[in-house]
Amino acid sequence: MSDLPRSPNVFHPRKPSAVGSRNSLAQEGRNQKAEYQQLINEEVENILEDFSVKLPTEVLENLEIMGGLKEKLYNYFNQNYQNMFNRYMVTTEDEMVKKIRNFVDKEENRVLARYTPKEISEMLDQIAGADKFNTGEIEKSIVNMYGHLQGHIQRGLNDLENDTNSLLRQKTDVGAFIRGENAYSIVKCAFKDNATKPKTVSDVKLSVNILDSELISPIFQYQATVEYLIKDQIARTITNMIDRELEQFQEELVDEGKEELSDSEIIFEKMKRVPNYTDDDSEDEGSKRYTFLARNLIEKIEGLRAEIDPSEFDPLNIRENLKKIVDMENIRNRGFNTAINSLTSILDTSKMGYQYVENLKNARELIVREYEDTDPSALPDERYQIRLKYYDPEQILKEQAAYDKQMMAFKNEIQHLWDVCEAVYQRGKSSFKVNDFDDLAKQVRGSIKKAKEGSEDPLYEEIDKTWNEIMRIKAENTDVEDMNNTYTYETEMFKKMLIRTRQKIATIFGFQNPHARVLLDQRCDFLQQEFESFDYLINPYHIQAGLILDVDITSIKRKRFTLNNMANVLNEFLHGISKGFQDAAFASFKRRRSTIREDIAMSFGSDTDEFASSEPHGEAEAGVKGKANVTPSQQAGDGLQEL
Repeated sequence: MSDLPRSPNVFHPRKPSAVGSRNSLAQEGRNQKAEYQQLINEEVENILEDFSVKLPTEVLENLEIMGGLKEKLYNYFNQNYQNMFNRYMVTTEDEMVKKIRNFVDKEENRVLARYTPKEISEMLDQIAGADKFNTGEIEKSIVNMYGHLQGHIQRGLNDLENDTNSLLRQKTDVGAFIRGENAYSIVKCAFKDNATKPKTVSDVKLSVNILDSELISPIFQYQATVEYLIKDQIARTITNMIDRELEQFQEELVDEGKEELSDSEIIFEKMKRVPNYTDDDSEDEGSKRYTFLARNLIEKIEGLRAEIDPSEFDPLNIRENLKKIVDMENIRNRGFNTAINSLTSILDTSKMGYQYVENLKNARELIVREYEDTDPSALPDERYQIRLKYYDPEQILKEQAAYDKQMMAFKNEIQHLWDVCEAVYQRGKSSFKVNDFDDLAKQVRGSIKKAKEGSEDPLYEEIDKTWNEIMRIKAENTDVEDMNNTYTYETEMFKKMLIRTRQKIATIFGFQNPHARVLLDQRCDFLQQEFESFDYLINPYHIQAGLILDVDITSIKRKRFTLNNMANVLNEFLHGISKGFQDAAFASFKRRRSTIREDIAMSFGSDTDEFASSEPHGEAEAGVKGKANVTPSQQAGDGLQEL
């Protein structure tokens, strides 16, 4: 493009294609002067020949008086022809060069756009405007391309991060399994040796609790009423309106030069604005609570659930049409279906195949297993099982009641085994020799009694025994602990009782193996196996309403293929469906106009604003009814206490 003169900015008589030039770039080396001279000479000769034939001789002689006729004709034609030709050629070439230059510039920009980073909006504006055609599909394609690219890059970085952590730790632990930003959601994570292959294979149990408030897409039970769904949407709308109104109020305070509201003041301002949108008067049709949906419409859908009896279904009724609108929005199923699609798609892209899927839609539960078989002896050492279930507060209460009953049942069975073993031990003792400390204490009881005669010290038998010699004395529970019972004390006590029972069996029978010992060992093994399996589950007192992700993994210790890949799956899944933990103080903090420092330009005499500190707000815990009675009581046999 440097050889093309940019007309009409160039003026020269001889430079090709310039304004006023008699030469053209379009001639490509041809002798333009010789060509038009030949043309003019031929035309002059033709005219002279016509003159000589048509005009008389005396007229021709007079025309030659003031100079030759040939020279006059030549000069006349030469001047006019050159003026017309130059004007035409310059105009034509100028327009042609302009078009070529614009075309080349456009092609260059199109090629450079492939390599020059630009904003998506700018690229879409260059493609076409809204008046030409809709760019929605192009925007979706670009978003999908960037999303897939970012997903692949993030997955590779996750693999690299997990492998690096494993190399640095030289072991497998919870920190290498799930990353720190999601650690708050873990309810339980336990690594233990496999029962059949303890040296080479490990079992991992991971339970994650994603609260309702943290879900990006809310989840509702299938049995939720249409009335509840509509009221929930209205409540969310009211909350959003209050938030927008409060942001506008904050900006007005800043414009007036006043201080912004603190975190506590924001909470109270939100509370004060709630009566502007709703109230508790459910009987008055003009109540503010019926601003978004009239009372008569809410009464029509009262008690209406996911299905309507076909005998009562009428497409023209109001309640059927209201239900149809809610069903078309798919509010009831959207959240849970999103979680399922997210989990299964991540498993597919992470090359974590599965042969068994059971989607209990109405129960809001998903079961995914790598293999259909459930017999551990027939399964490979690399496998996983995922259970995804949504719990509402009522379900959690039922689970807690069942957990209490199961804990009480284990307490009764383990205590019964303890009593049977103690009875066998007492029955098998010889009455002619001292077998244990209790026998020795009985022999010297009279001597001790005589020694303490006259003293105020009570005898050992007269003292109430408060220590059961298995666990230290447990502190009395508070109301908070009663409503959120961990059963940690009882669990440890049961395990120690089973261990001591096994030791007592060895003491009773020694190296002998009679039928009674076989029965005791079998019962002890059964209770120990069942209780460990029960203790491996999630304590429902530790979870809150929301989505529960329960993962069981079996992986080879030196390979850890399933373990590492599942770590990436879980972290990506949590990032996709959960907003994550948000501290209200930090989430609301941002750089506001009232907190911009005026001394940033290093000028003298300016004051700096101070950031207000905020205190974290606690959450009120819901009360829970029902608790297993595991308080230790007096034992009759050997003076030990019951659980």
